[in-house]
Amino acid sequence: MEHIVAPAAALAIGLAGLGVALGQGRAVAAALDGTARNPQAAGTVRNTLVLGLGMIESVLVIVTVFLITKL
Repeated sequence: MEHIVAPAAALAIGLAGLGVALGQGRAVAAALDGTARNPQAAGTVRNTLVLGLGMIESVLVIVTVFLITKL
């Protein structure tokens, strides 16, 4: 069972990275769309985008730290 842990952890980190990349791409696309529709709201959209990207990125960090501590 020990020989399966490292590949499983690598797969989990890879899938988490893929999910984070897709989520960030969709968030940026939505922010650009919102800014294009309403340029006056660019500051609010940017602030919300940065906060959201930080929360999305923290998922990958948490998964990576959790899996490294389990190895």
